[in-house]
Amino acid sequence: MLSSAAELRGTFTDLLTLDAVDELLSTRGLRTPFLRIAKDGAVVDPSRFTSPQGAGAEVADQVSSDAVLRLFAEGSTVVLQGLHRLWPPLIDFAGQLAADLGHPTQVNAYITPPSSRGFSPHYDVHDVFVLQVAGEKHWTIHEPVLPDPLRSQPWTDRPDEVAAAAERPPVIDTVLRPGDALYLPRGYLHSAVALGRISAHLTVGVHPVTRWGAVESALDLMRTLAAQDEELRGSLPLGVDLADPDAAAEDVAAVLAGLHRWLDRIDPADVADRLRARTWGQVRPQPVAPLAQSAAAAALDGDTVLQVRPLLRLQLHEAVGDRVTLIAGRRSLELPAATRPAVAGLLAAGELRVGDLPGLNPEGQVRLGRRLVTESIAVVPGATPDPRPDGDRHDGGRG
Repeated sequence: MLSSAAELRGTFTDLLTLDAVDELLSTRGLRTPFLRIAKDGAVVDPSRFTSPQGAGAEVADQVSSDAVLRLFAEGSTVVLQGLHRLWPPLIDFAGQLAADLGHPTQVNAYITPPSSRGFSPHYDVHDVFVLQVAGEKHWTIHEPVLPDPLRSQPWTDRPDEVAAAAERPPVIDTVLRPGDALYLPRGYLHSAVALGRISAHLTVGVHPVTRWGAVESALDLMRTLAAQDEELRGSLPLGVDLADPDAAAEDVAAVLAGLHRWLDRIDPADVADRLRARTWGQVRPQPVAPLAQSAAAAALDGDTVLQVRPLLRLQLHEAVGDRVTLIAGRRSLELPAATRPAVAGLLAAGELRVGDLPGLNPEGQVRLGRRLVTESIAVVPGATPDPRPDGDRHDGGRG
């Protein structure tokens, strides 16, 4: 799907600008693999643009801005990777987008000098939104050679097919200008060439939760269950000739029958829970401010407002005995069963005063509130660090 800036009524400079790219490359202490450089379809060896950066910064894989300048001037494309972890506007954007779509997201930026191509025709194994930030870029899109490829099916496994498909008539042949957007489902072949000025675009990768992911979750679960089967754990006969396809046929048939039995016992709800865990493990909630939240937890009382940590995926289980499990992203938190009404109340409301947490006395409310804040389940909105007055410091001014 191709959308023009006129249709979208805006630009993407709130997400990234060329000045921001220069800042990232020059003063942010960037390291590989957050930066890749490519030229004429080939990736440049990182040793050509990384080095130690002086006293106190001897780590060897830091980006050298002067080396990047030389390579860029020679026609290389700069690729900033993982900007959803580096650049505040994109941290917020990617996190909210993942929450809206239900699929994990990532953001890279591609900055190409005039009249240069960074990568030869290829396809991605995830969906992509291309957002043109600056300059102009000529895009050529071709039909997939493999519809809906999985992560285990990259384009490098079939380079000849990709090269041949790129010679056929394209399905989209267009120039993207600032504010234009292009959506590419996984598998579509694409390549791009910058035109008369520096071109910069964001690629918002959407990693789809697929039915194959459910297959993998079911197989993981079956593997765990089937390992309890003594028959399946048995050895093949001594002296078996595995080069003879008939020699182990009876044993293999028994194995397949055993796997069918175990597969039939699997509860779809358990598979869905495993798929949920795999997906949540790839999604990052909104970052917390460790110092501010630590100070807020220490000062917490009944009037403190708690807010469920934004973009954190949460699932509260029913109590079992004297414990209750709270799933928080990739973690599981065990809490006293008596706290379940309070946690459920906070999750339902999204924001509550500590003194309004249901089912607990004031001491229990404060204790639970501090636990939820220090475990990064909840945050205290607007919290700031509480430094000691200058007169209470004892570092002699040396820091």
